[in-house]
Amino acid sequence: MSNRTAFVTGASRGIGRACALALAEAGYRVAVAARNVDKLEEVAAAIREKGGEAYAVPIDMASPDSIKDALGKTAKEFGTVDILVNNAAVTKDGLALRMKREDWDVVLQTNLSGAFFAIQQVLHGMMKSRWGRVINISSVVAEMGNPGQANYVASKAGLIGLTKSLAQEMASRGITVNAIAPGFIETDMTAVLSQEVRDNMLAHVPLKRMGRAEDIAAAVLFLASDGASYITGHVLDVNGGLYM
Repeated sequence: MSNRTAFVTGASRGIGRACALALAEAGYRVAVAARNVDKLEEVAAAIREKGGEAYAVPIDMASPDSIKDALGKTAKEFGTVDILVNNAAVTKDGLALRMKREDWDVVLQTNLSGAFFAIQQVLHGMMKSRWGRVINISSVVAEMGNPGQANYVASKAGLIGLTKSLAQEMASRGITVNAIAPGFIETDMTAVLSQEVRDNMLAHVPLKRMGRAEDIAAAVLFLASDGASYITGHVLDVNGGLYM
């Protein structure tokens, strides 16, 4: 078993859940965090069933206090967080012309500010141990834009800028900061799309399939590994060739 601890936000389902399971299988202790505690307990149970160590902790990424609290509890339970996977995100889609102020605010607060406050909470521990991995889950739309998602796209593009700035600040301390930009992935978020929309999306993907949550988890596992120690400030596209 690795003696390293990973903290995954938005871990109750989809990409976050897949990342948590993959990290646990690779031998990391994993703290799983999200708003839905019942679903988190299921993920933690799935990890323990396979002999892994898991800690479920509620978190609301729109609340700096909740983020501080969750990471404080994790530090007590598991010690320093060595790997942070900022995956939690919400969408409140709508055309910019009619977008409500609160729909703008909650998406930016959760997806971008929340990620930043989580990073702030783990940096001291990482600096002390002179080793750390921050992995921010951005999106292909951060790179190519998407109509009707000005708030979500701005939040995910902001994560890329944040990644590059922090990579420069933290490099001398042995901490790498990278982003992953998933394309169209089979999750609850994309399951609600009509067949017509899905077919239209797939027409633009050279690999002609939707991605799986496991495809993103594999990229997270790589960036968390010692094999990725010379990679920082990078945006890894996992999108089937949708954007290149």
